[in-house]
Amino acid sequence: MPMSRFSGSLSTPKVDVFIDMGHPFLNQTVDGFLKIGTVAVAKVAVEEVYNMIDKGRISKHNLEHSLKRMCKEGAYWGTIAGVYVGMEYGVARVRGINDWKGKMLGGALTGALISAAGSGNKDKLVVDAITGGAIAVGIDVLNSLTW
Repeated sequence: MPMSRFSGSLSTPKVDVFIDMGHPFLNQTVDGFLKIGTVAVAKVAVEEVYNMIDKGRISKHNLEHSLKRMCKEGAYWGTIAGVYVGMEYGVARVRGINDWKGKMLGGALTGALISAAGSGNKDKLVVDAITGGAIAVGIDVLNSLTW
């Protein structure tokens, strides 16, 4: 059983939290889940605060609904990110190289897997696989730009 450690650091403008699960695959998957899940939670929190201010109503029911939505979206997007990071890691290990092609394959596999879990439509599965691969390559291109 792997031993887990938790460490964090705060230095402007970057916040980094690392949980050591004992294996690089698990480390990267959990890291992807936490980072993207946190972004999704923040996105929903801002949307909900805007809606409450816009409607002029803040109630216990609205707060509970907002919290449920934050948890749901955070878990959903965190899971997708964890699957993608795990797929990318696995493809890189199998191919022996970490490049844009591996990221494209990881994204395509993730898109297909998420689509297959949601529906049995073959055409949607193919479109989601293409979309996943395209997003992964786009992220890789943006990350490689120098500012």
